[in-house]
Amino acid sequence: MPQLLLELFSEEIPARMQAQAARDLERMARERLAAEGLLPEALTAFAGPRRLTLVAEGLAAAQADRHEERKGPRVGAPEQAIEGFLRSTGITREQMVEKDGVYFAHLHKPGRPTPAIVAEMVEAIVRNFPWPKSMVSGVSRLRWVRPLQRILCVFDGEVVPFEIDGFVAGDLTEGHRFMGTGQAFHVRNFDDYADGLARNFVVLDPEERKERILDAARTLCFARNFELVEDEGLLDEVAGLAEWPTPVMGDMDPEFLDLPPEVIRTSMRVHQRFFAVRDPKSGFLVPHFITVANIEATDGGKLIASGNARVLSARLSDARFFWNEDRKVRLEDRLEKLKGVTFHARLGTMYERVERIVALAGELAPYVRDDGATRTLAMQAARLCKADLVTGMVAEFPELQGIMGGYYAEKEGLEPEIVDAIRWHYRPQGPTDDVPVQAVAATVALADKLDSLIGFFAIDEKPTGSRDPYALRRAALGVIRVILQTRTRLPLRKFASDELLAFFADRLKVLLREQGERHDLVDAVFALGDDDLVRIVSKVNALSGFLGTEDGKNLLAGYKRAVNILKAEEKKGPLPTGEPAEMAGGPPEEAGLVNAIGHMEIEVGKALGHEDYATAMRELAALRPAVDAFFDKVLVNSDIASERENRLRLLVKVRDAMGRVADFSQVTG
Repeated sequence: MPQLLLELFSEEIPARMQAQAARDLERMARERLAAEGLLPEALTAFAGPRRLTLVAEGLAAAQADRHEERKGPRVGAPEQAIEGFLRSTGITREQMVEKDGVYFAHLHKPGRPTPAIVAEMVEAIVRNFPWPKSMVSGVSRLRWVRPLQRILCVFDGEVVPFEIDGFVAGDLTEGHRFMGTGQAFHVRNFDDYADGLARNFVVLDPEERKERILDAARTLCFARNFELVEDEGLLDEVAGLAEWPTPVMGDMDPEFLDLPPEVIRTSMRVHQRFFAVRDPKSGFLVPHFITVANIEATDGGKLIASGNARVLSARLSDARFFWNEDRKVRLEDRLEKLKGVTFHARLGTMYERVERIVALAGELAPYVRDDGATRTLAMQAARLCKADLVTGMVAEFPELQGIMGGYYAEKEGLEPEIVDAIRWHYRPQGPTDDVPVQAVAATVALADKLDSLIGFFAIDEKPTGSRDPYALRRAALGVIRVILQTRTRLPLRKFASDELLAFFADRLKVLLREQGERHDLVDAVFALGDDDLVRIVSKVNALSGFLGTEDGKNLLAGYKRAVNILKAEEKKGPLPTGEPAEMAGGPPEEAGLVNAIGHMEIEVGKALGHEDYATAMRELAALRPAVDAFFDKVLVNSDIASERENRLRLLVKVRDAMGRVADFSQVTG
């Protein structure tokens, strides 16, 4: 079936916008094609420094004819309603069809050629493309991320004829700005297009560009017994800067290696888009870097490396100045400046935030480790944890906050626990970050994140939908991960409102779902009112294992049957209270369930007291035969009132006994 090829060629597209632009192009094309009844077999978008490309495989040559029956007003409706229906459908009064006292219009729309639909689709995409930032340029005044230069649009080997503000669609594209032939060339399908670009030194696929960069950079390092310091975010960026990425190794002044490695790497990454290089044996940085050029230089990249080395030296000289100047002022002496730094208009200054973190650290410390030293050190570290925000280095490189505070604290000779707490208190910020597990560091990390959550929830600045400007979801996940990693038995309800506690429950579901657990099990355990995350997760894990067994599944079915009976009876009046008894002359299965529940309650109580949830689940599983036998042989709604009441008491006992472990009514399936 025919193929559609679209290229929107422009001046340089910012690297940070390319991946989303490719997704948006694919989404917009898919939505518009689907709206016209055109469903491609495959749809792929590519983004690069100067082009957005879309290829759709297996499109029909034309839209199928469409038949529609549209319902109109009732027979005898006001004339105004009938006239409106005729206008909206484009039919005459004679063409209306009456059925069951209602007018209908039978509409037939012949299918249009796909090129006509594509032309409309491309114009809509170009005029409505959701660039984060865009500009208007040229006579056409067409808005695009950077000045648009050409539109290539070919369907089934033929140019799709259309024009958008002076840009006439054609079949021309061009290769690399410097290494290509300098001449535009014609293409009539995607294979010709991709081959032509490759011959003209353009790698179309961003994933291929990234692979090319990594392979060449690793080879350069390996040849000199070095190792590339890989950086996924930087790789994504440089792959968006070069159409023909060519890694080059350069040298830096070894004297700069006395700077903290994070400073060197950040300066390389932020200012120059360089990769750092290290000794694989020691793990220390070596005085070299990898830059990614957009050309294959005739001198092997020596001139490029030399020029970049000079620029890097200037940047690192600035960093050294900040490093030396910052260490002249103690962290403690910087605190006063935090009074001039606003944290949030409704939550005060950074100085006030620090005071809250100090107080929280003092309250949290006994839960993390019950000793006075931890509390004292945690409060000292909390007091200094934000002081580096007013240093020159962090002003230059905000991503080094906390890290630089740790270095400055170390140079001041502060206790190692305080140094680590300052350095680690922002973590974990992402799912792959390590978690601070040392007691003082964990305490300050918890205090920092809890203060944000408590404060923003208090002023009703909660996340909504996909909007989370203060990264509160990340903060909550950070709290959860620290608590679970350190097995801190923290009563969250003491610090969190009910709304914030529910937010933690939602974040815990996300975390456990990523680990393969079911979210309904979190609900089942949270429903008991527990706020100890360590205990909750232990219960969820045990519950998951229990419900994965045949006994667990069948007991859950029995529980739900019991609950349904009780709900039906509650509608008639209050349920009977008191303990169930062994009825004289009653069925043995009834007596068996009475005895089984009595034994189970004792054993489950012991297991829960020791927080041995696996044993508690095994004891619940032992109840299954008695429950099965009861429902198989015993009629709950006996005509004899005393029997009925006793059996209802027994079902209440089953529900409540199982409810000590989890609210099984929250479990789906």
